[in-house]
Amino acid sequence: MKSKNSALFALAAALLCSCGGGADNARYVNVFIGTDANGHTYPGAVAPFGMVQPSPETGRVGWDYCSGYRYGDGKIISFGQTHLSGTGCPDSGDAAFMPFVGNPRRSDFSSGFKKENEKASPGFYSVVLDDAKCAVRLSASERAAIYEIEFFEGGGGLFFDFQSGMFWREDPSGRVLESEIDMPDAFTIVGRQKVKSFTAREIWFAVKFDKPVKERIVLPSKPNCKGARWSLLFGLNKGDVLRAKAAVSTVSAGGALANLGTLPHWDVSKTVAQTRAEWNAILSKIDIDASDAQKVVFYTALYHAFVSPNNIADADGKYRGADGKVAVSSNASGKYYTNLSLWDTYRAAIPLTAILAPEKLSEFANSMLDHFDAAGVLPTNAYWGKETWCMIGNHAVSALAGCIQRGIGGFDRERALRAMISSSEKNHRKSDFSALEKYGYYPFDLCNPESVSKTLENCFGDYCLSEAAKIMGRGDAAEKFARRAGYYKNIFDPSAGFMRSRDSKGKWREPFNPFEYSHAETFGGDYTEGNAWQYNFHVQHDTDGLIKLFGGKEKFVKALDAMFGAVDSRKEGEYLKTRDVTGMVGQYAHGNEPSHHVAYLYALAGRSDRTAEIVRKICSELYSDAPDGLCGNDDCGQMSAWYVFSAMGFYPVNPNGLEYVLGAPQIARATIRLAGGKTFEMRARNLSEKNLYVKSVKVNGAEYKGATIPHSMFVEGGTLEFFMGEK
Repeated sequence: MKSKNSALFALAAALLCSCGGGADNARYVNVFIGTDANGHTYPGAVAPFGMVQPSPETGRVGWDYCSGYRYGDGKIISFGQTHLSGTGCPDSGDAAFMPFVGNPRRSDFSSGFKKENEKASPGFYSVVLDDAKCAVRLSASERAAIYEIEFFEGGGGLFFDFQSGMFWREDPSGRVLESEIDMPDAFTIVGRQKVKSFTAREIWFAVKFDKPVKERIVLPSKPNCKGARWSLLFGLNKGDVLRAKAAVSTVSAGGALANLGTLPHWDVSKTVAQTRAEWNAILSKIDIDASDAQKVVFYTALYHAFVSPNNIADADGKYRGADGKVAVSSNASGKYYTNLSLWDTYRAAIPLTAILAPEKLSEFANSMLDHFDAAGVLPTNAYWGKETWCMIGNHAVSALAGCIQRGIGGFDRERALRAMISSSEKNHRKSDFSALEKYGYYPFDLCNPESVSKTLENCFGDYCLSEAAKIMGRGDAAEKFARRAGYYKNIFDPSAGFMRSRDSKGKWREPFNPFEYSHAETFGGDYTEGNAWQYNFHVQHDTDGLIKLFGGKEKFVKALDAMFGAVDSRKEGEYLKTRDVTGMVGQYAHGNEPSHHVAYLYALAGRSDRTAEIVRKICSELYSDAPDGLCGNDDCGQMSAWYVFSAMGFYPVNPNGLEYVLGAPQIARATIRLAGGKTFEMRARNLSEKNLYVKSVKVNGAEYKGATIPHSMFVEGGTLEFFMGEK
């Protein structure tokens, strides 16, 4: 475990540490992890699954600024109220403003700052802005952001650029399609905008100040831009403090104002304490024994795993759905969850939620079903309630079926089964089920691009649906989708030893190079954000069947070894490569999700020592307590959830298999607090820098020879003991 700038991060994590009588694991969270390199996280404040995410922005354009912030930058350009956590597409940054002192008509309102004057912890962010001559402190409740700005000189104000936000292009003219901004009184801004970036959406917002606006200066808009640009002056003197609150809504200005009303006071410290307590309620569900650096990585990962999905329902339960119409959440809590990065999170983040907060999964399930009612299909990759169609697969089925399989209540299971079957039979964008049924795979000449990945990922969804249908007594559906779940066998080429694309006549695509990358959005190909190496083992639901395809365990292990040792002989620049594929160990790409389960396949093939070796390498080399401590996009918590599981010594290779494959723990102890006062405890006996391999295992005190442990241990409680030694 590498440790960089630990003193600085410990200071930031310990800021405002008040335990309130309970465990304060929030003190270990370093919100700057993932804000550099490819992590794409943000350091601002957010409540668990919160609607607003006020955070500083150091850039807005392109891949590097998907979240609006990079740790290495030395200037802040604005503070936006909404941000996406760890995604690979730039969006959000709504209702952004920037403090200033001096000329209110300048062209550049950005301000430099010193890193030692930037602090953050769960629910809190602060910075001293050198050029703006002020200090900013901010926090967030579930539905409202709150700011406290202390000006060091007189004449301070706020600059609002209602065109701003994260966007792919330098020219922002196509981002805001419609904009209506008003000040109903001297203390309030309300606005409505129609925005098109990663998602096409309508958003309303409200901003209130604790002091009246004395002068509003309308600045020239940028060419072809519809959003206004204002400088607001408040008649401030040196030492004055200006407070602001902000909220958003997908429904109306009234909804945004009502959301603002859920934060009735102007006390930033009070909001920090409340939100920190909400985070500690989650973070205290697992206690660990580990080094301080490992605790920082572990609890930050746990934090990031519960930032998303995000509730976007107003205080009255209303939201604007996938069809653009206003609806009311079917959750008793009135919440509607979106930012469902399901292609990523079904793998580990959803299973982690099933252990730590199963009651939340029922709310997620109802939101997916509400989305189905509006869109006619379950969500694939939904943000702000809108389907982006960015990714492939049918992974809402995995989440819904998992709730049924785990016995989680709080939603209509018949309603869920109908939605899963419809979404697995009705053709929709990126899922031509008629072709899948006819050919037993997606032919590349009919379903291009991503034909191999689509086949493999839909096989998993079909398996999940089959298992749920079996529980629900629908034998016909269970049989049909179990058959489709085996279609992965139709695209395995035994002569090449790879999953390959075929045309509608059954011919393999030629030429074939397993190192050739694919990326649907830019240069096409048969795989999704990867190549044949990374998708060769993408059969999470039937490892035994996959091993048979390779000719048995010995040959299967050799194929895994080949992947982790493979080196492309071509030089950088001689081939196309997507920026999503990072964190390489041979051709294993830990920075992107299709690889995440692969190291654990060794254990299922009888080589747990190789699983231990590779998991240790990934944990120690590809995660750290530094800003670049994530080797790829966190993707709404999936990268982080992988670490939480792996550090504890097990992982859901099959997220719907109700079992976890044993790996190699990276920490000495983990105690999970379960419902009903029960606990699950993992202990790694004799763990040290030398003793990294599992010599034997006990479950509930008895010798254990299995490769997996059942999900029931996370319902009923129990103990898992690893006895560690040298290889």
